[in-house]
Amino acid sequence: MTAMREEKVDIAIIGGGLVGASLGCALAALVERRGLRVAVIEAAPLAPQQAEPWQPSFDARASAIAGGSARHFASLGVWERMAEMAAPIRTIHVSERGRLGVTRLRAAELDVEALGHVIPNAWMGRVLHGRLSELPLAWHCPARVEAIHPAAEGHRLQLSDGSSLEAELTVLADGGRSGLKERLGIESRERPYDQVALIASVEVSRPHGGVAYERFTPAGPIALLPLRGQAMELVWTHARGEEERRLALSDGDFLAELQQAFGDRAGHFRRVGRRHAYPLSLITARETARPGLAVLGNAAHALHPVAGQGFNLALRGVMDLVAAIEAGSQRDQRPGSPAVLQDFEARRDADRGNVIRFSDGLIRLFGLDLPLLSHARGAGLVGLNLMGPLRRDLARRAMGLER
Repeated sequence: MTAMREEKVDIAIIGGGLVGASLGCALAALVERRGLRVAVIEAAPLAPQQAEPWQPSFDARASAIAGGSARHFASLGVWERMAEMAAPIRTIHVSERGRLGVTRLRAAELDVEALGHVIPNAWMGRVLHGRLSELPLAWHCPARVEAIHPAAEGHRLQLSDGSSLEAELTVLADGGRSGLKERLGIESRERPYDQVALIASVEVSRPHGGVAYERFTPAGPIALLPLRGQAMELVWTHARGEEERRLALSDGDFLAELQQAFGDRAGHFRRVGRRHAYPLSLITARETARPGLAVLGNAAHALHPVAGQGFNLALRGVMDLVAAIEAGSQRDQRPGSPAVLQDFEARRDADRGNVIRFSDGLIRLFGLDLPLLSHARGAGLVGLNLMGPLRRDLARRAMGLER
């Protein structure tokens, strides 16, 4: 019988995906300067770091990275490489089907090269994991947390690979799928939207010019995000159950229905990749920090994709947690101490609330099909397009430069 391996660490990160990997990279300075002991536990095997050039898949999922998030990645030393596969967003075009009102947010108005970038998730993961491989972290992959119990200082984790970790600070960055949050007694508020996001890559007939579209329709919003070349990431919101028919359509019939729903602002849709569907809800954890524990990413909050703020909000949470740990270390406070976790919560509270209200409010505003309200929305989009300072403020928020 193999003896259980026991290990003491300062921080155990449960989840090695984009959020957990970003946290590992963000802790690099503390690992190198202060000898912080960090372990990362990831259930899925990681793809090997390949030496040959990376080839993006047309079917790959992608994320919109706000300008503020790009700055965070630059501070971690990974942005230059990450940007190799990034498509810049130079204009955000917001409109409502059947209404004249249009708002355009332009990078040039803020004197920046781009409002954000769209990057394949697989490439972001490869870059982040490449950086992590350079750090003296303890990797447990593939491994699951089979049991978690409060300990005298932090938590004790029993892993499927036979390891036992005693961590002063445990960070849940597992997307909320493992059930650990519930096992620790952390409840979530869930508000179903009765909507499903259908996501796929599409090819358009003309260069997109770095324009990201947010098109509100009676059936739900349609977003198109620019990718490299003439490809775009489609996020098409459907009422729950209605997506099944479109998932079963031939590519030609699907593209025809998309063209009818979206219009020709982006040109003609010529190709579609593999389609995926995800149910949408607003999910917020009732508790995101307690002594010895922090909750990040989708485990803390899952948002509607309408404003593209989910991962950007999660990354700001990563940076705020590291800032709280850094500030605490200067006062000789341990990473899992109540003071450090209270500092983290204070840094996160306003930002999290503002983004949740903003994204949820957009869905509720454009989801109500009332004649007078519809005219008011159209007038509001026209007015916003004419009001430079207000439009610039909205652009800065979209970039993650304002909280």
